[in-house]
Amino acid sequence: MRGRDIAERVGITERAAQAIIADLVRDGYVRRTREGRRNRYTINTASPLRHPLEAEHSAGDLLAVLGKLATPARARRS
Repeated sequence: MRGRDIAERVGITERAAQAIIADLVRDGYVRRTREGRRNRYTINTASPLRHPLEAEHSAGDLLAVLGKLATPARARRS
């Protein structure tokens, strides 16, 4: 999915979507790899959530709850 498509679906500008993606890359939640003229983004499912009350959970756990991942990342690591 292109950044433009993400922005449209979420209801923000393309520039705002790019800034959010850059923040996620900087914080280690997303990894960017260059493929020709395009970027490919991969979610780091092992990244812990930032809020102290949620720090024991990972991004993969959150995606699993949202139904975007088959099983929590923690279960796959065990």
